[in-house]
Amino acid sequence: MAQLLLIEDDEAIVFGMTEALSHAGHTIISADSLVKGKALFSSSIQLILLDLNLPDGTGYDFCRWVKSIRDVPVIFLTVQGEEAAVTKGLDLGADDYIVKPFRLAELLSRIRAVLRRVPLTESPVLTCQDITLDRTRTSVFLGKEEIALSALEYRLLLYFMENKNQTLPRGRILDRLWDIDGNFVSDNTLTVTVKRLREKLGHTECIRTIRGIGYRMEDNS
Repeated sequence: MAQLLLIEDDEAIVFGMTEALSHAGHTIISADSLVKGKALFSSSIQLILLDLNLPDGTGYDFCRWVKSIRDVPVIFLTVQGEEAAVTKGLDLGADDYIVKPFRLAELLSRIRAVLRRVPLTESPVLTCQDITLDRTRTSVFLGKEEIALSALEYRLLLYFMENKNQTLPRGRILDRLWDIDGNFVSDNTLTVTVKRLREKLGHTECIRTIRGIGYRMEDNS
């Protein structure tokens, strides 16, 4: 079955969900805040159950952050059944939502449905020319030499490599680079980050500027 990350601050809900999901064969890792959830997130997580309201922020912030790293399925747990709240979550890339209080049988059904739609495995290693990105280790190599990247540089490179040979508009890139605090990455910051990334990779031609549109990472290997 799947390894799930549950981010929820209500201890009673966590206990009940952990019991039910474990009995159904899933492995559960739980966190009661965004910060702890971020620390526990890894490439082995196959689905995230995410409370909307947490002590240190909203589930929107975490969804925005995690989707900028990897397109892992997200199901929102919320007491807010209003259309606006649901729409915002789905617009951020959430795969489903369930309104509290909910029946555990319904939650299990939703989880099964989402997992059927999404492959449970993906290659942890991405390559482009002589650049290798290992999602499991969160590391990047140029040839056999590991290079140090900032968190923003890593997330940008990951997005480029997941979409290599595709032209990515600047606006679309910026939408994927929200940080965990919900702070928006500016257009100028994107330009500077691309420049630094090119310098560290030793490639001026690998990440091409598409004038008036955005960028494209080209793989000519």
